[in-house]
Amino acid sequence: MMKVALIQMNAGQDKAANIATAQRLIEQACREEKPDLVMLPECFTLYGGDADAQRAAAEPCPGGEAYAMLRELAARHAVFIHGGSLNERDGDRIFNTSLVFDRMGREVARYRKIHLFAITAPDGTVYDEGKIYGAGSELVTFDLDGVTVGCTICYDLRFPELFRALVDAGARVIAVPAAFTLHTGKEHWEPLLRARAIESQCFILAPGQEGPFEEDGQILYNYGHSLIAEPWGAVIARRALGEGIVAARLDLAAIDLARTRIPLARHRRLPFAPAR
Repeated sequence: MMKVALIQMNAGQDKAANIATAQRLIEQACREEKPDLVMLPECFTLYGGDADAQRAAAEPCPGGEAYAMLRELAARHAVFIHGGSLNERDGDRIFNTSLVFDRMGREVARYRKIHLFAITAPDGTVYDEGKIYGAGSELVTFDLDGVTVGCTICYDLRFPELFRALVDAGARVIAVPAAFTLHTGKEHWEPLLRARAIESQCFILAPGQEGPFEEDGQILYNYGHSLIAEPWGAVIARRALGEGIVAARLDLAAIDLARTRIPLARHRRLPFAPAR
């Protein structure tokens, strides 16, 4: 059994305030839920603003205030902390990066978002993360008390081959911190999360940003609806809107049960030979 606590936030453009909110909610989750793992949403240190503000908010890891906060809280509460994602500065490049710390405050995973969101929404709003971020290229998992957890971020959710690769790497739980837009979230967020749970036969942990934010002079909205899905595809915990915590105990036996009921690994026939 594993206890997890996901944090839903509405981060704005005040980095110090966002870090303070994250710290308050992590400490609340540790106090009230006694979890093994606490997770933050994508871009918890700053959301919205223009490209210059996003670049200015990036921090070296280690060396930044968010990194130090996550490390210190993990050690103080003897809990794994998955820092959702933050803007990581590496020389002249910036990445959308998940950082994970173990119960002693040691960094045990660093995942740079592979798939960058770049679409024009139905209302004409253009989203292009490539203006700010470089794309990651490495598959990342970490060990949480003997359980392999796979790392993804937001738009990665739309690429089932990444989830399949994480399962092949041993993942039994997959993290999906996100800031899903309202436009796409209404129809796609929960169906995609449940599909990835069913396909991977893993627990899916998906904390999100929610509510309004300002970007390039426009008021836009994130969908929220943080949730936890189990390997058969059922949602076992959720929060629609508002700042707060989503917690659940994961019965890890459910993973083996799902994989026994439908033995996907044994039935797989990919890759196909190239078409002629």
